[in-house]
Amino acid sequence: MTALRPTLNAAASADLSKPAAPAAPTVSARTWIAVIGANLGAFMAVLNIQIVNASLADVQGAIGAGIDDGGWISTSYLIAEIIVIPLSGWLAQVFSVRKYLLVNAFLFLVFSAACALAQDLPQMIVLRAVQGFSGGVLIPLAFTLIITLLPRAKQPIGLALFAISATFAPAIGPTIGGYLTENWGWQYIFYVNLVPGAIMIGMLYFSLDSSPMKLSLLRQGDWLGIITMSIGLAALQTVLEEGNKDDWFGSDFIVRLSVIAAVALTAFLVIEFTVEKPLLNLRLLVRRNFGFGMLANFLLGVALYGSVFILPQYLSRVQGYNSEQIGMVLAWTGLPQLVLIPLVPRLMQRLDPRIMIGVGFALFAGSNFMNIFMTNDYGTDQLFWPNVVRAVGQALVMAPLSAVATAGIEAENAGSASGLFNMMRNLGGAVGIAILQTVLTKREQYHSNVLSSSVSMLEQATRTRIDQLTQYFMSHGVANQADATSRALVAIGKIVQKQAFILAFSDTFYLLGVALIVALAAGLFLKKPGHLAGGGGAH
Repeated sequence: MTALRPTLNAAASADLSKPAAPAAPTVSARTWIAVIGANLGAFMAVLNIQIVNASLADVQGAIGAGIDDGGWISTSYLIAEIIVIPLSGWLAQVFSVRKYLLVNAFLFLVFSAACALAQDLPQMIVLRAVQGFSGGVLIPLAFTLIITLLPRAKQPIGLALFAISATFAPAIGPTIGGYLTENWGWQYIFYVNLVPGAIMIGMLYFSLDSSPMKLSLLRQGDWLGIITMSIGLAALQTVLEEGNKDDWFGSDFIVRLSVIAAVALTAFLVIEFTVEKPLLNLRLLVRRNFGFGMLANFLLGVALYGSVFILPQYLSRVQGYNSEQIGMVLAWTGLPQLVLIPLVPRLMQRLDPRIMIGVGFALFAGSNFMNIFMTNDYGTDQLFWPNVVRAVGQALVMAPLSAVATAGIEAENAGSASGLFNMMRNLGGAVGIAILQTVLTKREQYHSNVLSSSVSMLEQATRTRIDQLTQYFMSHGVANQADATSRALVAIGKIVQKQAFILAFSDTFYLLGVALIVALAAGLFLKKPGHLAGGGGAH
């Protein structure tokens, strides 16, 4: 025992000489209030898109807009939003984050209320555009505050909060919109922003530090880049929103806008790589994690907004659901996320975030593949498990993908990274919806032709079915056999069209699943950032 004492004393001395493990970084309550307040704003901005889309038919009817023209109620908002997202990083430097965020949060609420008072379509389009321009600011600045105010070890928590706006808000939007429209009236889809918006402004006013404006930056601004980007994105967004309705390149309007978009965006890329102080640092895209993260995020937008578009279309056109019933079905893509997303930061401490990204994309893809064999009776019960699987997949993807993609982004590049990352997801949604609209139209025509060729008067089954329907109509008050037969033929035509639509919707879900498999493949090229090491969470 005596011989062991010098050894024990030496070991003790060695332990004392080791530097203490770095304490976990602390974040003040004021900083958390700023992050939570900004994310509340981002949540409302994203939610507003889906709430309005879910109730668009009611809004159109109330202000006397036709089906085709009424689409501009959504398009005007989306155009303004996609332009301002990449601009926000620079404008926040010019006017200071505090002033820029507070002013736009206030304007978002003012124009939300104004939209509820719109009397006609032109008023609504203008008000929605300004609402989109102010609301669009809230999305990238929430993301920027997370990656600038929070230390790296705490960023997964902030990114989980952001995921609630990025994935939970689109999923739950139709549920809220349907409920408000059916029970309170369409005006409340705009009034719903007022109370949480007032809370958001209070939180941001209290928590954000004042800083001087740098108006001199306006003189140094990349104005040529701003102009070409704005024109290009506005034209592209309009093409994507209106293309299917106008028969794409069969329309001179769409052709002209496509040329404008191509020329303007090409010029923008050239400008950004050649000017001394570009609006957006596009060289971030050559960084492995950010580049592949952007691709995965774009495809996530395709599937996220695409599925929110396709499911209500299916339930309305095939199953005849109203907006509230549609919302109840889609609730199961949102509510599980509210439980799961808060657990994601803890999982990121224990698991490789790339594994979570892969599992999330696989589950999201699987939820779409579960819907590729739909039948005439495919409704609420049959969609329950696919929606739950989708919710789990979405909950697992967003925060880890954001964390891995933006790891190593310097503070001076945070605005560019946030603008690009969030713009790409929204652009993915616009591209996805445009593709799905076209695929749905073309595949319905294809399946209708195939099915119609099988419904021939030469087939005994067809003649038997016509006789059965004729007898049915005659037994229900149609006295003339010729009229009853005519109704029977119309009924068979509707049955064929409904089956064609069901098959076409199945095809769109297959396409979404394939897009997510490609996103999964992009995720395999991500490398693990050191500060996200499993179990560590250290810098």
